[in-house]
Amino acid sequence: MKKLILYTLSFCCIGLTNAQSNAAYQTVDDAVMKLGSFDSLNMGTIANIVTKNCTTKELKARAIYTWIATHISYDIKAGKSNDLSKVNSTEILKTRKAIGAGYAALFQDMCSSANIRCLTVDGFIKKNTDEINEKKPDINHTWAVVQLGQSPETWYYVDPCMGAGTLDKKGSNFIKSFEGIYFFADKKIFNNQHYPDNEAWKLGNAPKSKKDFYELPISLTGAHLFGVHSFTPNSGLLNTKVGKAVNFNLTASNGSQVLKVALRLEANKKIIEKVMNFTVNGNAIGFAYTFNEDGEFPLTITLNDKEVLQYLLIVE
Repeated sequence: MKKLILYTLSFCCIGLTNAQSNAAYQTVDDAVMKLGSFDSLNMGTIANIVTKNCTTKELKARAIYTWIATHISYDIKAGKSNDLSKVNSTEILKTRKAIGAGYAALFQDMCSSANIRCLTVDGFIKKNTDEINEKKPDINHTWAVVQLGQSPETWYYVDPCMGAGTLDKKGSNFIKSFEGIYFFADKKIFNNQHYPDNEAWKLGNAPKSKKDFYELPISLTGAHLFGVHSFTPNSGLLNTKVGKAVNFNLTASNGSQVLKVALRLEANKKIIEKVMNFTVNGNAIGFAYTFNEDGEFPLTITLNDKEVLQYLLIVE
């Protein structure tokens, strides 16, 4: 067995500043990523090794999240058929593949092994613009919630599947890319991106109904990176006329970090990028664009080349 890299942490993140919390998470991430894949070990043993020297439940949960997101890949074949038959932790550790339900189940099992209260939540995400305004969607994703205290405010969202990477545009290849923002994710942004089948698992400010959720544009990883909580237009189906300017406004907690705003238009299997002139006023980012050709196509807003929001655009 590979030599184990041990680490020590001596403070809790909850209640610390963002900088302190991020530093603690980075320390955990760096240590966990040196531990290896533990191919021959069972779930309980891996959980024990990964969390061994974490001093709080929050940091233990972070260590588990990081290990799973680093070492489990998305199962493309099972994802296309929404196959929920392989969500057993033993099977996942054997194949090192899972879909959302499997990621969440493994995270729950490892948290339970570390004495952390964790539950899985089935629900809905919008994977492409064709699903905007979907009327009768099927459950297509699963994530987790972690409890650290007795009040409702001490439940937190975790999505280890989204933290592990992304599918390419065709959905045929999984691109591994660890992303920490889906651990104890911003609840408002997470709710713009996820909707639970059981509405009791809405944490914080969320769309009132599944119908309202499916009417929204698609919030992407960049929304978390820049803290994009609200936006206009707030309808994901964007209708406009040729020659008429459309005004876009984003409220972004990290708006001061934005150096580039662009629109990406997908037409005739090509992506055309239009760089915007934009204004920043506190947390508000504003810009406008006039569409000069008719058609129906996906429209993506990017900040610093990170995809933030996606609309289905109809220009007549």
